[in-house]
Amino acid sequence: MKILYEDDEIIAVFKEAGLAVQLRSALQMDLESMLLRRLDRGDGRRPELYVVHRIDQPVEGLVLFAKTKEAAADLTRQLTDGRMKKIYKARVEGQVPKEEDTLEDYLVRDAGNVTRIVPKPKNPSKGRNAPKKSVLHYRKVGDSELLIELFTGRHHQIRVQLANAGMPIVGDRKYGKTDPAYRGRLMLTAWQLTFIHPKTKKMVTLTAE
Repeated sequence: MKILYEDDEIIAVFKEAGLAVQLRSALQMDLESMLLRRLDRGDGRRPELYVVHRIDQPVEGLVLFAKTKEAAADLTRQLTDGRMKKIYKARVEGQVPKEEDTLEDYLVRDAGNVTRIVPKPKNPSKGRNAPKKSVLHYRKVGDSELLIELFTGRHHQIRVQLANAGMPIVGDRKYGKTDPAYRGRLMLTAWQLTFIHPKTKKMVTLTAE
């Protein structure tokens, strides 16, 4: 864990791949618990800390927390209404068909923690298990490297949509190629967040570099 930015309202950190943002187990350390220990004043009271921006356990990169209820509510609204801009980096296998493109699919999450693409529903519903519209835009920045702007935050969305488009992320054993020889991590990074600071109301851009 590396602190990228901190003030009285927010704290942003770089999370290593393999570390969970939150766990409900006393036997494993997670990012939230690490930060709570860091913020502990020793007065017996639990520090205020609210997760705003989550990323999957195998993914490395930027994670944003709020340090007050007011900041958490403000940032959550920005996340929900699309004002918070989320950029990821990925290294992919296969051929990148276009220099840039927008992918739009409908995703459902199975009981086995697997997300899959389904046809667009004729009569969309808002139920918990209903197919959810999922949108991202990618831009090629290297032979096999993409910058990805995420417009919706579905479970495993980037991994599923890129794999479906013929560009599985390197190291993705769930949705990509099974390569026993590959010993590296999932090559996906939560790289950049842009949002309005909940206190100063100024635009803030944080980058995981």
